[in-house]
Amino acid sequence: MTVTMEVGNDGVAVVSISNPPLNIINAAMIAGLKEKFGEATRRSDVKAIVLIGKGGRFSGGFDINAFKKPSGDTSSDEPSASIDLIVNTIEDCKKPVVAAVEGLALGGGLELAMGCHARIAAPKTQLGLPELTLGVIPGLGGTQRLPRLVGVSKAVEMMLFSKPILSEEGKLLGLIDDIAPSKELVRASRLFALEIANRCKPWVRSLHRTDKIGSLSEAQGLLRAAREQAKRTAPNMPQHLACLDAVEEGILHGGFKGLLKETSVSKELVQSNTTKALINLFFAQRATAKVPSITDIGLKPKHVKKVGIIGGGIMGSGIATSLILSNITVFLKEINSEYLLKGMKSVEANIEGLVTRGKVTRDMARKALSLLKGVSDYSEFKELDMVIEAVIEDVPLKQDIFSDLEKVCSSHCILATNTSTIDLNVIGEKTNSQDRIIGAHFFSPAHIMPLLEIIQTEKTSPQVILDLLTVGKIIKKVPIVVRNCTGFAVNRTFFPYMQAPQLLVHLGVDLFRVDRVIRNFGFPLGPFHLQDLGGYRLGKAAGKEYANAFPDRIFRSTLNELMLKDGRNGKSNGKGFYIHKKGSKPIPDPSVLPIVDESRKLMNIMPGGKPISVTDEEITEMVLFPTVNEACRVLDEGVVARASDLDVASVLGMSFPSYRGGLMFWADTVGPSRIYSSLKKWSEMYGSFFKPSRYLEERAMKGMPLSIAAEATPSLKSNSKLILERLLLSTTDEREWLSIRDGEIWKLKQIDNGMLPVLKLCYDQMQPCIEQCFALCSMFPKDSLFCSFELIQFWMAHGTL
Repeated sequence: MTVTMEVGNDGVAVVSISNPPLNIINAAMIAGLKEKFGEATRRSDVKAIVLIGKGGRFSGGFDINAFKKPSGDTSSDEPSASIDLIVNTIEDCKKPVVAAVEGLALGGGLELAMGCHARIAAPKTQLGLPELTLGVIPGLGGTQRLPRLVGVSKAVEMMLFSKPILSEEGKLLGLIDDIAPSKELVRASRLFALEIANRCKPWVRSLHRTDKIGSLSEAQGLLRAAREQAKRTAPNMPQHLACLDAVEEGILHGGFKGLLKETSVSKELVQSNTTKALINLFFAQRATAKVPSITDIGLKPKHVKKVGIIGGGIMGSGIATSLILSNITVFLKEINSEYLLKGMKSVEANIEGLVTRGKVTRDMARKALSLLKGVSDYSEFKELDMVIEAVIEDVPLKQDIFSDLEKVCSSHCILATNTSTIDLNVIGEKTNSQDRIIGAHFFSPAHIMPLLEIIQTEKTSPQVILDLLTVGKIIKKVPIVVRNCTGFAVNRTFFPYMQAPQLLVHLGVDLFRVDRVIRNFGFPLGPFHLQDLGGYRLGKAAGKEYANAFPDRIFRSTLNELMLKDGRNGKSNGKGFYIHKKGSKPIPDPSVLPIVDESRKLMNIMPGGKPISVTDEEITEMVLFPTVNEACRVLDEGVVARASDLDVASVLGMSFPSYRGGLMFWADTVGPSRIYSSLKKWSEMYGSFFKPSRYLEERAMKGMPLSIAAEATPSLKSNSKLILERLLLSTTDEREWLSIRDGEIWKLKQIDNGMLPVLKLCYDQMQPCIEQCFALCSMFPKDSLFCSFELIQFWMAHGTL
């Protein structure tokens, strides 16, 4: 990380920030900027200053790691960077400052630019304040300057929706003063800065502007409407209302008062559970790109340009849509012309829906559809790079398809299946191409849902896995690589989530109450509404697979069979637990209650024949604790590389509420001991469905978080890299570190995200190096993370683990 300054013959000092790849702002950079700006201000040969970012990017924002300070450390004797750097150093500088913005200026990067007296941007530069996605608000003056530059309405939209704009729109709004080609950007910025110095252009301090705010009543009306919308659309996200409060403070009492409000609110939010959860998700999602023994062995991805899709139903047409929108040619195969036409029209409808919602332009739609070709045989499959099978969950049918594909496709063609449940070894057992068979499990609707679950067998080639990972990124999915088993990671983890509600209903709990409680927890739909969307035939087929694989912990309900017998199949025929009418919101169907009563009589599991009495909190736990329990088994078996993968998968694949951080993060906030004791109690009362897993029991007994145990237990040495990645995200206070140093490890309380439990587990092996580690820690600034990259490298180099 460097901040440099060069003064030209024209008297313009060019201050450059460099922190590849995104020029992230951190404490060292802030100190460097203050130093260079101080020097430029003092020098008599400097008339004006231009601020640029090296490497074709201005700045991607503030370092998120700075949010992970020790719990409770929200106070500081030092002035806020918002005031000390942006106001005192830049905005109140005695010489004009122009930001030369290229590539992107996001978050703190844009706030840095807005503190300058003018902004010149290269074409197509991204500008935005996306902080709310992490549970925080803009903290370097963004809540005050953006409304003053673009108006209250547009500023609120950009912040609340984390919606970036391009520099061209920024120029129209007044955020950007001029646009210059990349090659001319610095020169144009120098000239602009000199014109300000010579009073040929206005010297504008954006914090002092009021012309874009409008009347007080108008601004407050806009903020009231925004608050109401935030309460409806993000009721569990405090940062939205906090952001609006900061904006309003500045409008009512002036920009400087607004900055003080912004700073105090930011410090509060950083310590909130919502922010911790969202930051956990941010790092977890970044971690999915690192797949041990795949992305770290020097392989180069091959280009996938042509893909065949077998099956044009909901899943096949959705997958086709994703691919053609990313410039990949698709050959869609169906068994006859009637089904093929239906599949092609489904893709067209998907594209048209995206156009209607403004997600793609009409030109993009036309280009995408030109890449779609319908076929009814395998004649076009000889030159394909990949084929994705997306037919119904029928094992013999899938086996026949893969036998055919092995014969007609080239030897380099990837053979993928979109199965959501079936073991890949079963699907490919009749072929001799197991090394190129892989799971590509999309989630419905495939062109909208962001998760792609990539399933590898023991024989799948690393090259094939890497190639599918690359395709996933190209089509803007978040790919997670998992190991093969029935249901894989996501559906296997969540099959108890679909079965526990059935068990509760047969114990006498109202099904619509279960859905309401789960929605109140944060899911967009309740489990019975979700069953309606999937259809009971699909549920029946999946249930059969799980019953065969996990017979010891299945709840065998008669309800779905009775629903089908009554002519109900959910949304597909408009009749399920809810009434589904086109264009209308689904409503509970009271006529389903006699069917529920009939199923209860057949199952006859209510204690003493009477409904159980449970609170809403108990309903939530009886649905989600068995889900956590199955996730523990998934971790124990090594189905996923790290616990955080399940956090990402649960949010992106099953709509687990993001503000709770993902399934495993939430489970650790609840506590393994509580989950274990509850499951143990329920298993004694209601049977083996609730029986705690060995993994959960062990962690509960040892006081260890669930989220780190997968990395720590199998082999400390072989998993040291994963352990250290988790350690890197953990912090603790000075007293606790002194307790570790003094050997009082067992007296310490459990720390979120697993630092101390890992140390408990590893203490004997780490002890020879602990004093050296503390010596290294003492070299860091007092407010920096103890668990820094330097410390990680030290541990790794000395082979402590």
